[in-house]
Amino acid sequence: MKIGIIVHSHTGNTLSVGERIKEEWERKGASVKVERVKAVNEEPAEAEKTELAETPDVSSYDVVVFGAPVRAFSLSPVMKKYMNQIDSLAGKEVYCFVTQQLKTPVLGGSHSIKQMKQLCAVKGQRVTKSGIINWSNKKREEMIESLVKDFTGEM
Repeated sequence: MKIGIIVHSHTGNTLSVGERIKEEWERKGASVKVERVKAVNEEPAEAEKTELAETPDVSSYDVVVFGAPVRAFSLSPVMKKYMNQIDSLAGKEVYCFVTQQLKTPVLGGSHSIKQMKQLCAVKGQRVTKSGIINWSNKKREEMIESLVKDFTGEM
């Protein structure tokens, strides 16, 4: 089984969660690769003009994990643009997570996950598992551990 963890990470927080997921799956013997979606211009004021510099190909993966930050109470424009340009997710197991600075999911995390699920559905697949990491929450480390366990629990 080949697993691809595709992240957009502006500050490194989302990437660090993706790396933790990768480490646990590798510990269990899976073939895992973390790839980053990068933009030429990530300025929130220029969201509609976002141009992608790096766009990973998900076609070779059996399992795809998408991770992105919340921006302005919504999914990162970079990840949104990337997910819109994917050809298909049909036949793949798909997981999604977001990281957000604010302490509760209702402040953008829930909406961002909903957006990711809708984008995946358009590409032919339902999201199996999802999660939200509230970066300023005192229980952040517990949230990350729980997400990693949930995502990597069964192979």
